[in-house]
Amino acid sequence: MRQLVVPAALIAGALALTGCGGSGSGGSKAELSVSASYMPQPVTGDMAAGYFTIANKGGAKDELTSVTSDAAATVTMHETVGQSMEEVTSLDVPAHGQLVFKSGGNHLMFEKLKRKPRQGEKVTVELHFAKSDPITVEMPVKSATYNPATGH
Repeated sequence: MRQLVVPAALIAGALALTGCGGSGSGGSKAELSVSASYMPQPVTGDMAAGYFTIANKGGAKDELTSVTSDAAATVTMHETVGQSMEEVTSLDVPAHGQLVFKSGGNHLMFEKLKRKPRQGEKVTVELHFAKSDPITVEMPVKSATYNPATGH
């Protein structure tokens, strides 16, 4: 009888421990934040670009699946591969990593602007993800020649 008690106790202990997976920082979900957002003041009245960085401090990847804004009829995501710009339907936000939107790389295209944003204004965008809740970003409009590396 004693032989049956020891294995049963070991199984019960093992089952109890399986429920102890930590849910602390860096756990099994994405922890997203957005920084360095801006829109260069558009040269024309119908199209603009947008840039920002999404940081993921969590232990699971996510995907940016769409972007919406009241400032434009549509907002599309693009990546630059070599010398060509390609529209994409989603972009990965890696676990413990970043998704960077910058001139010459990943970027947003605001198409059919409802009005031309001016330097000093802010454009509101909503980022939609495969798993995480949407994030609303107030994107400041900078000069058409703004360089984030120099701050002007």
